[in-house]
Amino acid sequence: MPDNKQFKIFICEGTGCISGKSQEIRLALEQKTAELGSVNVKVDFTGCHGFCEQGPIAIVEPGGIFYTRLTVEDVEEIVQSHLIDGKPVERLFFKDPVSGQPIPYYRDINFYRKQQRIILRNCGHINPERIEDYIEREGYAALKKVLSGMSPLQVIDEVKKSGLRGRGGAGFSTGLKWELCQKEQSDIKYMICNADEGDPGAFMDRSIMEADPHTVIEGMTIAAYAIGASEGYIYIRAEYPLAVKRLRLALKQAEEKGFLGDKILGSDFSFKINVNEGAGAFVCGEETALIASIEGRRGMPRPRPPFPAQCGLWGKPSTINNVKSLASVPVIINKGAEWYTKIGTEKSKGTAVFALTGKICNSGLVEVPMGITLREIIYDIGGGLIGNKEFKGVQNGGPSGGCLPASALDLPVDFERLAAAGAIMGSGGMIVVDSQTCMVDLAKYFLSFTQAESCGKCVMCREGTLQMLKILEAITEGRGKEEDIDLLLELAKAIQAGSLCSLGGTSPNPVLTTIRYFRDEYEAHINEQRCPALVCQQLIQFYILPAKCQGCGICKRGCPADAILGDKRMIHIIDQQKCIKCGNCLDVCPERFNAVIKVSGEKPAVPDALIPVGGWQNSESEEKL
Repeated sequence: MPDNKQFKIFICEGTGCISGKSQEIRLALEQKTAELGSVNVKVDFTGCHGFCEQGPIAIVEPGGIFYTRLTVEDVEEIVQSHLIDGKPVERLFFKDPVSGQPIPYYRDINFYRKQQRIILRNCGHINPERIEDYIEREGYAALKKVLSGMSPLQVIDEVKKSGLRGRGGAGFSTGLKWELCQKEQSDIKYMICNADEGDPGAFMDRSIMEADPHTVIEGMTIAAYAIGASEGYIYIRAEYPLAVKRLRLALKQAEEKGFLGDKILGSDFSFKINVNEGAGAFVCGEETALIASIEGRRGMPRPRPPFPAQCGLWGKPSTINNVKSLASVPVIINKGAEWYTKIGTEKSKGTAVFALTGKICNSGLVEVPMGITLREIIYDIGGGLIGNKEFKGVQNGGPSGGCLPASALDLPVDFERLAAAGAIMGSGGMIVVDSQTCMVDLAKYFLSFTQAESCGKCVMCREGTLQMLKILEAITEGRGKEEDIDLLLELAKAIQAGSLCSLGGTSPNPVLTTIRYFRDEYEAHINEQRCPALVCQQLIQFYILPAKCQGCGICKRGCPADAILGDKRMIHIIDQQKCIKCGNCLDVCPERFNAVIKVSGEKPAVPDALIPVGGWQNSESEEKL
């Protein structure tokens, strides 16, 4: 065995991996490797790598060996086999979802290899609680460049030339937003970071703040210099305790190093940042509601104009940017606008970060160049659908976005083309669904979220979404009427026109796009009282096929409602009046029998009375089932 082996082991300690006990794994590694003599091992932690579905994860250098789904029990084998014997533990490698082959190296996994990481450039590569790690990767170099030789107008011009657009959903020009505020005359201005992501399934901003808080602070400080702000606020929801902790620590470190506070880096520019924890109201993602919340008032939007650039926080000119927008700024300043404009499409420059979730093999955070197709994201990076099932749709942009069908798989992802298809870029939620998803039920889920989160200020948002939700509930329960689809469309238009903020105005999008692309499912629910996906509980039934039932009694013993009749060696029957449609009978029926089926809108031939196993003759409807 060669002497003086040196290894570095990086354990992911983002929220997802911590929930899988990654901190305990790190401590176990530290204790175990401390006992080694000729092997020098440094164990450290990073923020989120993005591949949350495979967590807890670790990377061993040199080489970049990538271990997935670790447990404390794996530590001893890693130390003995990999660190001492020089044989990486193959059973802990990532398995390609298509080929099933183990892939040992981080760099060879399609999930990472096919991304282009700019916003997430440091995520998974630095200790987020150590500012020195950030500085070693060109951290605060952009701030030094700005304060040592660029005027505020030059900074704004560079960001405008880059084509950077807001990554919070609206896609407004970041440089133009700064320019509007910079032109205002005021004794004080405010720079605000909107870290209040509230979309179901979205965790992009949280992960960036957990993994690379200094890039947000640096981008925010550069923005403050450009607009002339002396004070800033990071508005972050209190449900993100780890992100809050690391942000506060990063702010303290930045002040100690002279990157924040009075006369930053010896210049005449001074800037301080406060952390404001929000209570988790979805509407506070809207900038005027966010401002009201910081001021201590109820988070509700107000009419515009005046815009925040003219009259924002406490009546002063203010600029609000999303986490991902600000994280892009240091790279643009360092590498130049011309470099940045070569990434993306003509009108949508740079990259976008998505939380890829749902019925996808490789779920997690992905960063891709604008213009990439949905197919490349879902199949090349995401590895396709779980169980190799058929792709049905993707909900893009969260509850304010839209659901796109399989025919849109080759659609390039950028602001304009997503909007034309009925969806939006949004803050970056991307939820993949398969054939077992009911699109009417999916629309109902998203609308129920926005309805519950409505601040109630606008009648059309407050009452209109409630009426739409009631119609969707009726449709999924088999009480739909032929005129319901037209009524949904009419209500959607009224809500769009009558809502003060974009959160209300975009709330009908999931309904509009599912009607546009999956109207046949609405019609099946209404006209046939049938749910094609076999999801809507009021429209499904469970039956036991008499020709396959063996009278074993397993389903009967597992039924919580005592809805199954039949003694041993008798063909069992489900009492439909008692059945609560929990599906337990389907789950417990032995695979070798497959006697229980779930149907919607049709009834197979079943006996009306109990008969012995093998005594069933009428099986004419069972062939097609």
